[in-house]
Amino acid sequence: MGTTVSYYCPHCEAIVELEREGYLNDKAVTPYPFEGWLYVAPDEEFSDADGVAFSCGEDGTLREGEEGCGKKFYLSFVRFEKGREIDPRHPSESVELADDTPTPSGTDSPRGPSGPGGFW
Repeated sequence: MGTTVSYYCPHCEAIVELEREGYLNDKAVTPYPFEGWLYVAPDEEFSDADGVAFSCGEDGTLREGEEGCGKKFYLSFVRFEKGREIDPRHPSESVELADDTPTPSGTDSPRGPSGPGGFW
């Protein structure tokens, strides 16, 4: 059995409604998508998606009496990677930084008219 859940458009504060299952795993409603999240339209199956992409007033989700702005906004669900919740504000992949080996500070190239790298 589903539940009707309401969300505010972050652009115009119109209210949209979405029929959902009882378990809700919402993370955020934002005017922009999270990088790497998979979004689907409100009328598509979203059980395997990372969120829902709304078009305020153009996708049939507005609450009766509301007027939409037509702008896109995004409902993002909680996501887990290796058993840990992913923070959508930070990249989820690890980055390996270079070691602490010193790099050369000079140049071996010929000197120009005004010294290395200078303009005439």
